[in-house]
Amino acid sequence: MKIRSITCFLSAVDDRALDTAGALAGAARQTLEQAGYEVQTMRLATLPFPQWVKPEDLPARARELENAAAMRGFRYLSLGPADPALPAAYQAIPAAIAATQDVFFSGRMTANGRLYLPAVRACAAVIHQAATITPNGFANLRFAALANTPAGGPFFPAAYHQGDTPALAIAVESADLAVEAFTNAPDLETARQTLAHAIEYHSFTISGIGGMLAHAANALYHGLDFSLAPFPEQDRSLGEAFERLGLPAIGLHGSLAAAALIADTIDRARFVRTGFSGLMMPVLEDATLARRAAEGTLTVMDLLLYSAVCGAGLDTVPLPGETTPEELYALLLDVAALALRLDKPLTARLMPVPGKKAGEPTEFDFAFFAPSRVMGLRAAPLTGLFASEADFSLSPRWRGV
Repeated sequence: MKIRSITCFLSAVDDRALDTAGALAGAARQTLEQAGYEVQTMRLATLPFPQWVKPEDLPARARELENAAAMRGFRYLSLGPADPALPAAYQAIPAAIAATQDVFFSGRMTANGRLYLPAVRACAAVIHQAATITPNGFANLRFAALANTPAGGPFFPAAYHQGDTPALAIAVESADLAVEAFTNAPDLETARQTLAHAIEYHSFTISGIGGMLAHAANALYHGLDFSLAPFPEQDRSLGEAFERLGLPAIGLHGSLAAAALIADTIDRARFVRTGFSGLMMPVLEDATLARRAAEGTLTVMDLLLYSAVCGAGLDTVPLPGETTPEELYALLLDVAALALRLDKPLTARLMPVPGKKAGEPTEFDFAFFAPSRVMGLRAAPLTGLFASEADFSLSPRWRGV
């Protein structure tokens, strides 16, 4: 298991706040490494960018802040989501992505229990435009559409801050814990107890360090996102953990039960949690998911289905380059509706690959991506009432008796 990210959250965007965050993140990194953990990155998240910069100034300000953050040791920077109340903010994002290398952005599709069709459509437009920034569509790694996603989660691109007090949260790369727990376990209950105990063991140490250092820096400690994030190697694959439970291949029937069981096991573990703290199933970042997607066993519809019981949504999903904004809108609408109806945070990081059709191989030169193939999308433009500019409420399903 590794620390994927030490994420500091800024309540102000100025040199003093950056200096304080840099000192806190550096101290956390040193202490966690002394405790035996490999720390991959230090990251910085801000208040939603429409609160502190005009949309037309976003590209220049993002580039300036990227340089300032790098000087303090931060590898990546998330500037928070555009909001349905300010449509121009979404339109500024593609240019800001093009102007930077390591800055992440997001856009809300929901707010206060309401789903905003114009905001869903705006997120689809960002994805479609960002796909053309680089020849292989890689720029969409730095954008996510958010649904019912609160502040304080450390995983990018969904990370952003709220409030007047700076904060700290930690994200882990821990799919290997599930692989280890499910390998040669004598029964399901033992496998689940082994995983839950491993989560609690590491959380006790990591949160102890994070909480202590945040308090000393007069910052909040949001907690730990233990979402079993993978790395593209078999023994660090969440998909592999699914299959160690007995599935012939993730994507076949039984996969939903596996997702529910693993998510419930995480819920059983006691730790200071933030963010998703569920299952993270990024297709291109997971060797087994990438392989099953390439085989056609695992589909976009499957991933959305599993999100109903566990996950963070749709992540690093390679789509045909010819996918239209209208087709993206239809898929994002499903994600947003599912998030509100189940009262859970979901995101969508979709990656149309220019010039590629469904079934053709992906060709990303990125250490965190496994080889796969472009996934097909069962979508067509929506018409009628869903083609309007409406917004509407969706209440969580009533759980009466």
